[in-house]
Amino acid sequence: MTALLERSASAGDAAPREPAGRIRPLLWTLPPLCIVLIAAVYPLARVCLESVKLRDGGTGLGTWTSVLGSQAFRSALWRTIAIAVTSTAGCLILGTFLAIVLAFVPFPGSSLIGRLIDTILALPSFLITLAFTFLYGSAGAMNALIANITGTSSPTLNFLYTPAGVIAAEITFFTPFVIRPLLAAFALLPRQQLDVAASLGASPLRVLRAVIMPEAWPALMAGGSLVLLLTLNEFGIVLFTGAKGVITLPVLIYTRGIVTFDLAGAAVIATAQIVLSLALYVGYRLIFARVMAGPGRKD
Repeated sequence: MTALLERSASAGDAAPREPAGRIRPLLWTLPPLCIVLIAAVYPLARVCLESVKLRDGGTGLGTWTSVLGSQAFRSALWRTIAIAVTSTAGCLILGTFLAIVLAFVPFPGSSLIGRLIDTILALPSFLITLAFTFLYGSAGAMNALIANITGTSSPTLNFLYTPAGVIAAEITFFTPFVIRPLLAAFALLPRQQLDVAASLGASPLRVLRAVIMPEAWPALMAGGSLVLLLTLNEFGIVLFTGAKGVITLPVLIYTRGIVTFDLAGAAVIATAQIVLSLALYVGYRLIFARVMAGPGRKD
């Protein structure tokens, strides 16, 4: 009888504590939620609200109609997507090749090259463009060397100030974002699988196609999607290249907002940029979930 009374008393003491136990995790989520709302959601909401303001002080969709219907916006949108997709494809091809070489082809200095790749990740993007200017610019080292050899006075290499120069600079800077996830995926690959495949007579290309790359697809998708989002919103490389005909959406936002002080028009383009980035992110998440839930994957 005494034991039953003690159990009932302890149960009665635990009952009031149950709501406090539920509220405590909610209280821990409030600080990071407030930080996200203030640092990310609020500025984006202000940009979206600014996009519906008219010149007379009212609100409406007149700015949206004029900006989205302009030839400058459509050209910038197409050029932004074309540069981002081409740069991402180049980063995937070059990054996959370099990651395979660094992971499976031992050679002296491979660890040093890996550290140099990590160093590039810590540098700002405009430094790559500045280095390209010293190397391939009109008065750069390569044109000076070609002029000394051929005796020509006009610069031979003029690709730096074209979309090709922007793409080359972006591939150089963003390729490490593909290499690092692939090297991490290759490090988790059991070496026994490679040894068994080689002992069964599989060629190196077949081992690469049938054993290595299926395990690296998630890392390749993660690196490629990250590069696509970064190149889609890249501003420093395009600006420091100085290519007059290469107007992307970030450059158009800068021109509208800072140069011409058209804040409403810049907000419209920025909102379109946000929607495009979010659409790419959602598409990546859906594709990644479908790949990870494939028949060959185990939970």
